[in-house]
Amino acid sequence: MEPRIAALVIEGLKRAHVRLVVALPDTLLTGVYKAADADPDLRYIHVTNEGEGASIAAGAWCVGHRAVLVMENSGLRSACEPLARLGFSSGIPVTMLMGYRGDLGEPFEWGVDHGIYMEPLLHAMRIPYRFVDREEDIIPAVTNAVIHGVSSLYHTAVVFRQPLVRDVR
Repeated sequence: MEPRIAALVIEGLKRAHVRLVVALPDTLLTGVYKAADADPDLRYIHVTNEGEGASIAAGAWCVGHRAVLVMENSGLRSACEPLARLGFSSGIPVTMLMGYRGDLGEPFEWGVDHGIYMEPLLHAMRIPYRFVDREEDIIPAVTNAVIHGVSSLYHTAVVFRQPLVRDVR
């Protein structure tokens, strides 16, 4: 994600009073990780897997802070069990910002499957989500996802699609 687009994501987070960004970096959302890490108003925590990230974001909620988990959509599989326990059992929301690996036009065969299972998993876990593929939709989508998580006490997701994210390796 280009720096100017990542800046819109950061602005949406700030408008929603998010102060913690938990992330497992990937190539699609690189700009968001760099911007969050460089922003003095945000705390950035790099994790080793998405399940751990969901748990850390939930822990921040438990002590009164808003956090988001930023990851590639492939990480949804790893995060399912922690998300299920946190959301279904405890009412602790985790807002996820995901790059859409496997979207139409995916340049790598290994990435296609990530797009195939993402929506069925989100539906199975009853997680409301929005696809974003236009710059003007970034700030409201990010802000509204965080706010909805707070009001519903359940998870939400924003999935960034092309042309906002591209793997240019």
